[in-house]
Amino acid sequence: MKCSVGQVTALLKSNKPYLGVLFIQFVIAGRSLFNKAAISKGMNPYVFVAYRQAFASVVLAPFAIFFESHQSASLSFNLLCKIFFVSLFGITVSFDLNSLSMDYVSATFTVAISNTVPAITFIMALLLRMECIAIREWHGVAKLVGSIVSLGGAMVFILIKGPPIYSLGSRHKELSSAAPSPSNNSESYYSRGDWLKGSLTCVTSNIGLSFWTIMQGPLTKQYPAILRLTALQTFFSCIQSVVWAAAAERNISSWKLGWDINLLSVIFCGVVATGISYWLRIWVINKKGPVFLAMFTPLTLPITAFLSAVLWKESLHWGSLCGALLLVGGLYGYLWGRHQEAKVEKEEKKPAETTQETV
Repeated sequence: MKCSVGQVTALLKSNKPYLGVLFIQFVIAGRSLFNKAAISKGMNPYVFVAYRQAFASVVLAPFAIFFESHQSASLSFNLLCKIFFVSLFGITVSFDLNSLSMDYVSATFTVAISNTVPAITFIMALLLRMECIAIREWHGVAKLVGSIVSLGGAMVFILIKGPPIYSLGSRHKELSSAAPSPSNNSESYYSRGDWLKGSLTCVTSNIGLSFWTIMQGPLTKQYPAILRLTALQTFFSCIQSVVWAAAAERNISSWKLGWDINLLSVIFCGVVATGISYWLRIWVINKKGPVFLAMFTPLTLPITAFLSAVLWKESLHWGSLCGALLLVGGLYGYLWGRHQEAKVEKEEKKPAETTQETV
């Protein structure tokens, strides 16, 4: 029994990045649902982001000071400016556009279109030579084909609905339409113009997120205190979000929070989705690289679609299901290629180490 427990513990320790990135996907799914719920209840999207970042900053600051007070990391003016602009474009702009898109499309759609993040991140990483592809090797082909299939699955999910997998009874429809929930903003509610606006804001938000993901590698090399780096980016984003929200929404009543879904959404998205999740993102990027983190994004889609169908009575369609299967298939194709690539690199290092020892 002790042996089996030890084996399980060793297995968990060796797969920490995988467990961390899976946790992140569940958090993203929850964030999308809470975000949609708050916006559907009439909360201003910019005010939502401002409160979200404020809660995250308050929670992260004490932990960053307490746990990393002993770690020395120099912070120059040049590095401070880099962190400020990465926070502006990678967090503030990305968050505000993502929240704004909730006015135009459903939570499931925003998560579906977020699956362009792996492709965008992959292209950025290739251009910056942070990622390489060995086309003549099987693992290189698997990484490339997996990325293409994953992106294709996202496009299928977005563009091809198909017939519904199940149909709600008429009585159930009446009850769900009468319920005061975000499900009232069903897919039939959105016009073609709303769909286009939502798509453009989502894609622009994803470009910002990909930029943030790519930049964490260079930033952690210059400033290795990960928790403090996360707190600093969140703090800058908080200031930027408050200024943005104050300029966009000057009605004081829009800033009031009550004991309702808006407060719960802000706390969850601030503390968990930003505070804990973004610290974990930087840790995973530091361990496995930006593309590894981005390639797990497709898993959020089936999670959100299922929860939206259960909680908000959004319809699931066969086209969406096929798209989700392609997404997951592409993800695991990429991960298989990455695993084989790591094996090859490990085998190549062994002869070099043996040669050095002999000399």
